[in-house]
Formats: sequence, C-alpha cells, structure tokens
Amino acid sequence: MPRGRYSLHDLHDHTPLGEEHFHCAPGPSGWRYLSRTTTPSGDHLGSLDLTLDDLGRPIRLELHTASWQVRGAALDGVTWVRADPAGTHATEGNVRAHAFTGTSPAFLVATARLLRLTPDSPATRVRLVAFTDPVLAPRTVDQSWALVNSETHTTDNGPLTVDEYQVSALDTGEQHTIHLAGDVVLAAPGVELEDLDSPPSPR
Repeated sequence: MPRGRYSLHDLHDHTPLGEEHFHCAPGPSGWRYLSRTTTPSGDHLGSLDLTLDDLGRPIRLELHTASWQVRGAALDGVTWVRADPAGTHATEGNVRAHAFTGTSPAFLVATARLLRLTPDSPATRVRLVAFTDPVLAPRTVDQSWALVNSETHTTDNGPLTVDEYQVSALDTGEQHTIHLAGDVVLAAPGVELEDLDSPPSPR
C-alpha cells in the first residue's frame, strides 16, 4: 500500500499551495485512493476518497474542501451532487464524460488506469469533469493522452516501470508531461513527490 506525500504548486508562478498526504492500494473492486490536503502552514484544506472499478471507472468520489463537498460516480456518463457542508444548497450534475479530474495527483493515476494505453496506442481523447479548488465548481474538459515512453529501472525493491505520458488540452493546445510509476505520480506540472514509504503498486 503506497503511502506518501506530494507538494502542490501553482502552475504559473510555482507558489506553494500545500501538501497532499495520501495512501492508495488495489482492492477487490479495483483501486482506492485516500488523501487529506493541508495548507503551506499545515492547516486542514480538504480531503479526497476515490474508488475505481477494475476497468478504471469511478464508482465513488467524495471530495471535500472547507466550504463545499462533491459526491459522484460513473452513471449515465458521470453524475455528481455538489453541496455545502450542511447539505442545504445541493445541485446535481450529469455530463456524458468518462471520468472526473481535479488538482489531486490521484486523478492523473485514475485517468491512466481508465485509458490503459501502451506505447503503441494512438493518442486517445478523453472527456473529464474537473472540479476546481476551492469551490469545487464543475467544468468539462477534453484532453488527449499518449503514452510516449515506458522504461523499467532496477531498484532495491525490484523492477520499477516508469511511464511517460503526454497530455494535451484540446481547447488550448497546451501540452504537458507526467511520469507515473504504477499508482504513484513521480512528476507532473504543479506536483512533486516528496515522500514515499513503500513502492508503488504495479500498473
């Protein structure tokens, strides 16, 4: 069960946004990721509970910030309910999309698990519903994912396969690269892996 800590930074000026303390593991249904996010000063910022089935589809999403919460799942595309903590101002949404995304590195792993790309796969288009911090407002985004390289490295804990993905935003043409080792993000824009207590689970 990988357990560790990511630091999160602003994509443009690299201002520290906080840290995400996480653990994740394969399970009977597929894969589960739990995390809590803190501010740079250490105050609680939010939490995430994401469960995927064995095909990489989100069967449960619980996303919390100080003022909002979202619960969602893959249902007729993806369906969610966004509400304040008391639940008095709840709105439901549904989009013909494949999955969810957001600021957590978990969503990069989740999309990779959903697409199941190989280095021979063509670039694949995926539609995602993104929840933007801190108000968790939903926004539909279209991306293109390609697995451009996969290398296996020898480590003290055995072979470690690192996958390099090129991700393109189809509305702006902006491209960025992410590196995954199993279910852990090694590097991505705005994300740095600071600590890892145990090896990643295999892809």
